[in-house]
Amino acid sequence: MTDNRTYYDSFSTHYDVGRGRGYHRFLDEAEFSVAAPMCAGKDVLEVGCGTGLILERLAPMARTATGVDLSPGMLERARERGLEVHEGNATELPFEDATFDTVVCFKVIAHVEDVQTALMEMARVLRPGGHVVCEFYNSKSLRAWVKNRVKPGSIGADGVLDEGDVYLRYDTADAILSYLPDNLELVRWDGIRIISPAAAPFNVPGFGWLWEGLERMAMNTSLRRWGGFLLVTLRRT
Repeated sequence: MTDNRTYYDSFSTHYDVGRGRGYHRFLDEAEFSVAAPMCAGKDVLEVGCGTGLILERLAPMARTATGVDLSPGMLERARERGLEVHEGNATELPFEDATFDTVVCFKVIAHVEDVQTALMEMARVLRPGGHVVCEFYNSKSLRAWVKNRVKPGSIGADGVLDEGDVYLRYDTADAILSYLPDNLELVRWDGIRIISPAAAPFNVPGFGWLWEGLERMAMNTSLRRWGGFLLVTLRRT
């Protein structure tokens, strides 16, 4: 099992390649659309900011935008974007209590084994009434079925490491609720990649835009609970 820092340092050299088109563009835009209403005019922290692709979108609307990541390689790319970022771990955030209005976390918590401590840390750095938007990998989804039963897929680094080489967890909605500390209450669920067993349809010329439209429609229905990426919005009491 490879540690997350080593994996993402390797991944950082080409993480941004292809992110501006097709499936990855859709995914980043969908995550941004869920988080944006909680970030306008707020002090925002992104836990696991990576190279800053989403933080860069949030920064212009936020009062302040800060990122934290455990990978120096990822942080180097984020700083090249002019973002304020810090090295740190999701289970021990390097910030004072009640520093932020909103904490967002995408594509990260599924790789954090001590998920309960990570959520407690997100709550700790939030001001009362603030929000967490956190993305989990949904075990009850087409994406999970394909990943776990049909084609365990690579998540990246130079073709050397794949999902079997780093810690990875898929969760049910009930499991997610069981992780929450007492001072975080559920506001809503959102789902991304609901009807797509694979990423390929998004990348087909002349067809990808139609498939993306169908996915966006599904995000606004009760089907969102079946999204491969399950986003939970929480409020700090």
